[in-house]
Amino acid sequence: MPRRALAAAVVALVLPLSACGSGGDDSGSTDASGKVEGDITFQTWNLRANFKPYFEGLVADFEKKYPGTNVKWVDQPAEGYADKISADAAGGTLPDVVNVSPDLVAPLAKAGLALDLDKAAGQYKKEYLPDAWASHEIPGMEGTYAFPWYLNTGPLFYNKSLFAEAGLDASKPPKTYDELFDSALELADKSDGKVATLANVPTIEDFGRYGVQLMNKEGTGFAFNDAKGVELLSKYKELFDAKALDPQALTATPESSGKKFLTGAVAMNPGSALDLGNFKKQAPNLYKNIGITDQITSTGKVNMYVMGVMVNAKTKQTPAAVAFAHFVTDAQNQMSFAKKVAIFPSTAGSLDDPYFTEEDGTDETRVRVAAAKSLKNAANYTPVLFSEQMKTELRNSVAKALQGKVSPEEALDNAVKACDRLLQQQG
Repeated sequence: MPRRALAAAVVALVLPLSACGSGGDDSGSTDASGKVEGDITFQTWNLRANFKPYFEGLVADFEKKYPGTNVKWVDQPAEGYADKISADAAGGTLPDVVNVSPDLVAPLAKAGLALDLDKAAGQYKKEYLPDAWASHEIPGMEGTYAFPWYLNTGPLFYNKSLFAEAGLDASKPPKTYDELFDSALELADKSDGKVATLANVPTIEDFGRYGVQLMNKEGTGFAFNDAKGVELLSKYKELFDAKALDPQALTATPESSGKKFLTGAVAMNPGSALDLGNFKKQAPNLYKNIGITDQITSTGKVNMYVMGVMVNAKTKQTPAAVAFAHFVTDAQNQMSFAKKVAIFPSTAGSLDDPYFTEEDGTDETRVRVAAAKSLKNAANYTPVLFSEQMKTELRNSVAKALQGKVSPEEALDNAVKACDRLLQQQG
């Protein structure tokens, strides 16, 4: 998937910061209205290898626009990025402008190291998609702590011939979870359990797209064990028992579920334009019968992954740092970046550009147009406080419920308890 190559926007890591709560000397300023001048450092996340000319041009354009500024661009490898930020935060060496994902900005905001852009740069809010701007809000805190940068999402592929063979209308794939469950049971029944519809167990994003409240309003605890959450997991258990959910879903990886889809053992699978090219070569019959639809959602909003650009609250050059973070993420520069790689701009109106709305017959465009359309009304369902360890706890609990070792209710109660415990440790 392109998003993996681009700094793994979906990776959630917990930063073990040395302090929670700002404290210490507050040498920065939230006033971004002064003259844009001085030296600042801009840090990206695993982007130099593929996009060096783009970023060098971006820096040169900014320095030309604001004489008297000097931007030093540094790039950190993907591996250990969270640890590097944590060490810089603890040591007082955090760069002025930092490429972050929402889960990385949360501990920095709690430690008083991320500038509140609602206060310092609120005039720019209207330039971005509302849900993209909101993606760097932290539960239990006022404010927004990074400019939204690039977005990504993946459409859902489905095998039209498998739908047709089961007597389902291949031109009307399921859109909501209720429709999905009905279709999946029908497909399993008509194929005597040989064709599953899905190859993956539900994740936190599935609970979000189903309409489950994931956290309490204060951000102090998780809430996905409510009646709606239990209902979703119970439905998945029904699918698992009917072989409508692939029996190997408990241990599935994106690669293994992709292979199942390729061989016709699974009817629906998330993917990207790269996959379409793969189908063309390896499974021409599948390619001829491929359908592209939105992610399943009962809320009307698909899930988006988002990257951001944060301003260090302790920077000595607040006007220049805010101006540069805004410059990197403005509509013109985001559009330019999106044409170099399979990502999408977070700026309002950009997704109406012909580049994202008009097909030219290529597979790449076909997927890009489908994804861009769904992103106009998308939300980041992964809670910013939901760590990699928490994902593992949820996955393990879901597996126990599907295997019948515990009830769906008990499984989610256990997952919430474990996640709440981990949340307290973050504090």
